[in-house]
Amino acid sequence: MKAPVAVFAIGNRSRGDDAAAPALLDRLQAWLASEGPRQDFELFEAYQLQPEDALDLAGRRVALFIDASRAVNAGVAFREEAPRAGLAATHALAPAALLDLYGKLGLGPPPPAFVMEIGASRFELGEGLSREAEAALERAWPLLCGLASAARPEAWRALAGGEGSQVPADRVAPVAAPRSPR
Repeated sequence: MKAPVAVFAIGNRSRGDDAAAPALLDRLQAWLASEGPRQDFELFEAYQLQPEDALDLAGRRVALFIDASRAVNAGVAFREEAPRAGLAATHALAPAALLDLYGKLGLGPPPPAFVMEIGASRFELGEGLSREAEAALERAWPLLCGLASAARPEAWRALAGGEGSQVPADRVAPVAAPRSPR
């Protein structure tokens, strides 16, 4: 049986702030391990979403896509994502296109899915995380812990401000989070 929660970290560890999502996934993995055996999460890391990733959504209660984004500066944004037709279906997909592809494969409706964007500005090969991305990671960590603690679509919708909303994570009610294991 598949874990009910799928978490996808999208990014390249060798490209500056693009490493933010994989770094956050590392923290989540360590935190989940420290909580004892957790069979309810399956974690995925990828440079970019591929059509094959649609199959990893089957049988899930909820999915989370984490990615670095220039659009949120040094902050964090969290929103529910819906399938969207008409997006380029190449070898690299946006979460909305992946959800649309899931439906086109005849697998039924995709699970409820959410996107967490981490503020980023530098994506150069060989660069480390910028100060802004590091600050955004620290803002994202309590939100991610809260999501992991209440891994149900209705709880995530409430944090996102309702279906179809996007809320800067700075305005989401704070969630008690453990110190990041490093």
